[in-house]
Amino acid sequence: MHILDARQTAVALPYARLVDALATAAQQFANGTIRAPERQVVPIDPSSVLLGMPAIADDLSVTKLITVHADNGRHGLPAIQGEVVVFETDTGRRIALLDGPTVTGRRTAAMTMLGIRTLLPRAPGSALLIGTGAQAVAHADALVEIFGVRQFWIAARDLPRMQQFCAALAQRHPGVVASPLPAQLLASQAPVTDVVIALTTARQPVIPEHIGADTLVIGVGAFKPDMAEFPPALLHARRIVVDDPAGARHEAGDLIQAGIDWQQVLAIGDVLSGKVSGASLSRNGALPVFKTVGQASWDLAAARVARAALDQHAIHS
Repeated sequence: MHILDARQTAVALPYARLVDALATAAQQFANGTIRAPERQVVPIDPSSVLLGMPAIADDLSVTKLITVHADNGRHGLPAIQGEVVVFETDTGRRIALLDGPTVTGRRTAAMTMLGIRTLLPRAPGSALLIGTGAQAVAHADALVEIFGVRQFWIAARDLPRMQQFCAALAQRHPGVVASPLPAQLLASQAPVTDVVIALTTARQPVIPEHIGADTLVIGVGAFKPDMAEFPPALLHARRIVVDDPAGARHEAGDLIQAGIDWQQVLAIGDVLSGKVSGASLSRNGALPVFKTVGQASWDLAAARVARAALDQHAIHS
């Protein structure tokens, strides 16, 4: 069995290959070819949980175990820790142990890229990211790598963190222009941009209510019923596409709190397969919104990419 650390796991999961693998997995999950129950959430203490996420396909299977300890900062440890076990479905032979947080970060950003590729009728040249955490870093890198985005606005409440984020982004990707935007100014000074992506754990909506009809709005960070990034008015004004309809019913706090009509919610897998027509994605001439909550099938997609990299001896110590 190959054991990959965080760096090796990242090398094994290039975004371009991940997006393609996710497109396949999303359709297979939608048609039942991949069998993946909703994640099991086991409380550890008031601020900590254990997450168990299995997924089974004919070729490959995974189980991801993740612990989230919100108070780990005081111990000098990351809040999210865990691993993804990859094994052959027909024999159970263990193939790899991948770094869980790295898999989660990269496949989550890749799912957003798949949403953009599927739902935005043009390649984005600009993006507004709300948040400055690890997911914001992954999404910024993926936007540059996949679409060549060069104009970013970064919104958050902490000005020094915004400035540091922008400087680091420009340093990693020469030619990129990243501008800080205080979160309190979003409602009145939101820029005109191709994509807006929220990547926070907010309990109150952080996405502006009034967004241009040709801007794709994506919510990634709110993954509990008491969290919300989308304002209800925006959700009711546009069609809603999600990565996992069943998971969203329990975890997408912004959708739950807005009381949306779940019968009208579309799955990205059905859009990709053509089961949902492109015409049905628009409401009042506006692009849909895309909400992701994560699913073990996306970890399985990442495992397929990592296995191919291992078979090609593309991973080095």
